[in-house]
Amino acid sequence: MRMRVLLIIFGFIFLLAGVGLAILSHPAFGLWRHVSKEKIERSPNYYDGMFQNQELTPQFTGDTASTRGTLWRFLTNKDTLRVPTEPIPAVKTDLKNLPSDSDWLVWFGHSSHLFCLNGKRYLVDPVLKPEWPSSMMLKAFKGTDIYHPEDMPDIDVLIVTHEHWDHMDYATLRDLCNRVKTVVCPLGIADYLRYWGYPDEQIVEMDWQDKLQMTNNKLQITCLPSRHFSNRLLGKRNQTLWASFMVEAGGRKVYIGGDGGYDKRFREIHEQFDSIDLALLENGQYNANWKYVHTTPEDLEKVIMDLQAKQVFTVHHDKYSLAMHPWYEPDSVAQEIATKNNINLLDAPIGTVVKF
Repeated sequence: MRMRVLLIIFGFIFLLAGVGLAILSHPAFGLWRHVSKEKIERSPNYYDGMFQNQELTPQFTGDTASTRGTLWRFLTNKDTLRVPTEPIPAVKTDLKNLPSDSDWLVWFGHSSHLFCLNGKRYLVDPVLKPEWPSSMMLKAFKGTDIYHPEDMPDIDVLIVTHEHWDHMDYATLRDLCNRVKTVVCPLGIADYLRYWGYPDEQIVEMDWQDKLQMTNNKLQITCLPSRHFSNRLLGKRNQTLWASFMVEAGGRKVYIGGDGGYDKRFREIHEQFDSIDLALLENGQYNANWKYVHTTPEDLEKVIMDLQAKQVFTVHHDKYSLAMHPWYEPDSVAQEIATKNNINLLDAPIGTVVKF
């Protein structure tokens, strides 16, 4: 009898292990991708076994107990202000027939956006297909999930800022593979892309301060620092790089800020590039307990003033609730900062074509 019970217990354990392995074998987790360490380990930003920020950056602040408490409150908090009760206003635009002779931006909520600069189309951090397993982690607000991979035009440059699920989506990237000319990404991200079907010649993997010149030097993309972290699910943290990017074409400059807390880099980027025509900046999913890896309302004003961009568009909000602040707060914060400092804030509903 005792042996039978043990066999049942062990059988149940093996069954659970098999189910877990089957789940983790999904390509989205990327656990079985080939990791090319040689280029990573040559990076001056990789030491002590991981990528490092320019400044000391705890992922969480406070003691261990408060960190666990914060995470528990996030998972269990049912505050209705975190999620809108009515659908978010959004516009469905025919993206495939937008002009190529003007500079414009279309935002899809959170950090996904498409812009045209000097006739080239750039798609940034597209998360556009609510497919399992990402759909278990990212619950879109009502009205925001109206754009999908099939709505995208052919893309000249796809830019991925880092590996987190709300910025790098397997289903979206899989479906876009044959319609993207070039993918630009930080070190380590190429391993995911190859595993998901992207050929080597399609991928440009970059370290901070690397430059990519295209179309007879008329287009330049510079990979720049951010203050963030990486870890898609399991394993050691910070084995892929996170980044921001500057795109220069036609005498104009667009800065893609990615995710990250405040530090000296914004002032340094202004000094390096001087006049920036448009800055796309993180604003949302913040909390005092992770203030070093996301931009807080208190620091957003510093970011904007340090960069001194001619126009600002804030992202990382209005689609998912990944923090405990009211869903509408990031918009209000940005408006207050813009009014106080006479900032040209480009604020438009999801799907609206914004000229810049």
